[in-house]
Amino acid sequence: MDSETSSLQPLLVIVGPTASGKTRLAIEASEALAGEIVSADAFAVYRGLDIGTDKPGVEARRRVRHHLIDVAAPTERFSAGDFARDAGVAIADIRSRGLIPILAGGSHFYVRALLLGLFPSPPRDAKIRARLVAAWRRDPTTLVRALQEIDPGAAARIDPRDRQRIVRALEVHELTSVPISEHWKRSRQSPRYRPVIVAPERPREELYARIDARVDHMFRSGLEEEVNQLLVSGVPRDAHALKAIGYRQVLEMLQGSWDRPTTIARTKQASRRLAKRQLTWLRSLREGALRWVQPADRGGTESLLAVWHQHRGSRSL
Repeated sequence: MDSETSSLQPLLVIVGPTASGKTRLAIEASEALAGEIVSADAFAVYRGLDIGTDKPGVEARRRVRHHLIDVAAPTERFSAGDFARDAGVAIADIRSRGLIPILAGGSHFYVRALLLGLFPSPPRDAKIRARLVAAWRRDPTTLVRALQEIDPGAAARIDPRDRQRIVRALEVHELTSVPISEHWKRSRQSPRYRPVIVAPERPREELYARIDARVDHMFRSGLEEEVNQLLVSGVPRDAHALKAIGYRQVLEMLQGSWDRPTTIARTKQASRRLAKRQLTWLRSLREGALRWVQPADRGGTESLLAVWHQHRGSRSL
């Protein structure tokens, strides 16, 4: 550990694929450490998106205070930059009250934005962007394949349905002749914290079974009604908030694209693909070494606490 890093404040970070058990680990760790949770979920920030984002319930939030949940209207766009700014404020506030902040969530790009900062943005070109957006509207798969060919690293990390980031990656390559993943590598980023990064480890088959069960629960709990309520309240169908998995599949169903069983199946498939991308991201972390622990239901909280105490050492917050 270099002197610059050793002088930074330690931060407990709990990440992992969807449905792996991050929330329970974070809650149990918070109770054991006298901490509060800073949510790193790109869609839990939006008010009204409760069922599909699997937000912690009333009882969980009564047990442990959560930050950055329900902080934005679903008609707004809450960016990674917004998250990094607000999460930094929340972490400082928690520490100022003598408590331990715990960053927990599966939006790993947001975690990276907080821990390392966002890389300087390459130039933009409105004409190129308009052309790429038009091409996306005609056939999104063409742009996805183009990105896979010119920048497989970025393609592996970007959701193939994420028009904004795919178009941006292609725009950057066209303007600079350099893949956006290379721009990420070239950007010198100074760490803001000294993180210990922990994830609950589950066998792939078990993880997928948990994902399927979660999706079934979402639909039984009224996900379709929640989407309808959002639309009735004035949230436009193309709002960024409604691009979250589950919400966009229900929107397609409401537009007549699929029936309900197909919508549920497609939501499960999209969730499993998300988990696969999240696992790929975790294998290439730049923020620090990843420590795998057992899930909380198998006693993983004790292992997590041991990792934290070892990492923290005798340093005070």
